[in-house]
Amino acid sequence: MNSLRVGVLGATGIVGQQIIHRLRAHPWFRVTALAASERSAGKRYTDAAPWRIAEPIPKEIGALQIQTLNEEMDCDFVLSALDCSVAGDAEENFARRGTPVISNSSSHRMEPDVPLLIPEVNPDHIALVDAQRARRGFKSGFIVTNPNCSATGLALALKPIDDAIGIEAVSVVTMQALSGAGYPGVSSLDAADNVIPYIAAEEDKLETEPRKILGKLHGELIEPAGFRISAQCHRVPVSDGHLEAVSLKLRSKVSPEDVTEALREFRGEPQRLGLPSAPANPIEVREERDRPQPRLDRDAGGGMAVVVGRIRRCLVFDIRFVLLSHNLVRGAAGGAILNAELLAHAGYIVPRTVAAPSHNRAENFRPTLTHS
Repeated sequence: MNSLRVGVLGATGIVGQQIIHRLRAHPWFRVTALAASERSAGKRYTDAAPWRIAEPIPKEIGALQIQTLNEEMDCDFVLSALDCSVAGDAEENFARRGTPVISNSSSHRMEPDVPLLIPEVNPDHIALVDAQRARRGFKSGFIVTNPNCSATGLALALKPIDDAIGIEAVSVVTMQALSGAGYPGVSSLDAADNVIPYIAAEEDKLETEPRKILGKLHGELIEPAGFRISAQCHRVPVSDGHLEAVSLKLRSKVSPEDVTEALREFRGEPQRLGLPSAPANPIEVREERDRPQPRLDRDAGGGMAVVVGRIRRCLVFDIRFVLLSHNLVRGAAGGAILNAELLAHAGYIVPRTVAAPSHNRAENFRPTLTHS
């Protein structure tokens, strides 16, 4: 794999910082350009970013000058951590100018020609890039998005169960970390000794995004998964790690042991390909009656694994369990990097000095979507 140059949009925010941190020793990618708001433009990164990670800013990154979102960037693709208030137009402009965009923003997620990608779950959806380019007149550029951070963990856990057994309905209650609100996020007077039973737009994302992710690609359209999802979302005083209590109605009666086996055996395309950011086990199952816990389990698989525990019968539906995912890693920065790795492997991201074919980039890419 040739070394690819990465630009980071929204580089000074908490997700942008995580992207930079996780790329500091990446074998394929190197950060060469940074962009942020007008108030940061022209400053060195080390002077503009309120760094919130224990390890220091990499020296070569700290010396980079921050650009505006309107400037050309010295990179082969961009990873976007922009707020949705500015992401929509900015990401579209980068793609139109020929730069591939892998985004954490919600702005483009539900557009029909934009892959909403989790590489273990729906790698075949990257074929939508060809339709997107044709429809929008893009040449080498395109937009691919991460899901919402809670939807990522949920969809990953649902995938092997839906494949092996079939899902008819999902009820999910989330307990979401403070860092999911960005920095500085929720006021300390609101967060301390409290649970906030509302996160703006979160329940709608959790009820719709997994159905697109787990949907079937038919030509240039995705048929959403047929099951229903009911979500209730809460902000809790935990720093990192979203916990979700899930109950499932299944198409056939199975035991908790059957569900456990499906989750434990699941591997996806990143594991088959050995992508650099892929955890060996995308889903880790815990047997203890009091796990997973954010403080103990959020860093499983380097923060890229979803941890599932308390798998048992549900007295209303069929099966219930608790899952945990690291919202800043698998649900944001790490997930975006893994998306970029899959796209680079499939030939959609190339050095910009190399001519990029306009269609059928993935014609030789044959993802395996079942258990190992």
